[in-house]
Amino acid sequence: MNEHSFDDKKERAVILGEYIVEKKATVRAAAKAFGISKSTVHKDLTEKLPHISASLYPEVKKVLETNKRERHIRGGMATKHKYEEINKNRH
Repeated sequence: MNEHSFDDKKERAVILGEYIVEKKATVRAAAKAFGISKSTVHKDLTEKLPHISASLYPEVKKVLETNKRERHIRGGMATKHKYEEINKNRH
């Protein structure tokens, strides 16, 4: 499943950062796309990336903050869709 390979952890942090910015992706989506854990993605982006790419980090931080502000909306929509599917299957 993991079609991405990394030469080193610095490269991984930059690639994850670029992916997050390009796709406006969540940490969960990036973790799934790269076949690594959410905690690894979060650590790479928040702890390593600022030291590796000071120019990319502000863009990544902006996407992460937007995702954090909107997560309750996504969660509510997921719950709504879950119950719509349950009700659809009952009939």
